[in-house]
Amino acid sequence: MTKIIAKTARARSAPEVGESPSVRQTNVQAFLDAAERLLIREGAAGVSTRQLAREAGQNHGLVHYYFGSVDELLLQTLERFSARILERQRALYGSDGPFIEKWRTAMGFVEQDLDSGFPKMWAELQALAWNRPELRERLREITGQWRTVLGNALAQAIEEYGLDQSAFPAEACAALVMQFNEGLLLERLLGFDRGHAALFAAIDAWLVSLESRGTPAAPTTPRTKPKGRNTR
Repeated sequence: MTKIIAKTARARSAPEVGESPSVRQTNVQAFLDAAERLLIREGAAGVSTRQLAREAGQNHGLVHYYFGSVDELLLQTLERFSARILERQRALYGSDGPFIEKWRTAMGFVEQDLDSGFPKMWAELQALAWNRPELRERLREITGQWRTVLGNALAQAIEEYGLDQSAFPAEACAALVMQFNEGLLLERLLGFDRGHAALFAAIDAWLVSLESRGTPAAPTTPRTKPKGRNTR
């Protein structure tokens, strides 16, 4: 009797025999869309197989049939979303025009990306991956793709502005920009934005100076603390 029940359960959880590629694609996309909504709304810790199935309007057994695990479904959801944004960035930095205009457009995407929920998805899965090596590897791949796109764009900017490439290595600049951008987004997810507008303004003013002078004009920071001022 137990074997009959188990066999019936498996039959119900698997798709119909002869499932067409179009039906499979439709079902897979339904799960990816559902996972995207749940990651943004509930967070990774709140996503279960049955919850995904309810959100997608599908049988819960199909999660493992199509993806193998909930983690794999969440990763593919992030990869799909990231691919869309990466394509947007490639198109932006590959377009004609001065770097400063591309930079302004890219920084203007901050609000759009926050509204889309992508930074929250990224933060949720990044935290999940800290204790799961198999997840970390996939997130490193996404990070590497972002670093390459930004590094190539900054290499062109460094050449465009005639900056000393030994003082401004593109790889180092890309790491710096990604770190400040990720930190900024994490703070925004907390509802904290103190200093963000001032940072954007300072970078923009430096780029304006490079546009007008056509020579290196790196922002400087004091080597020692000013007397009589607490700089902590």
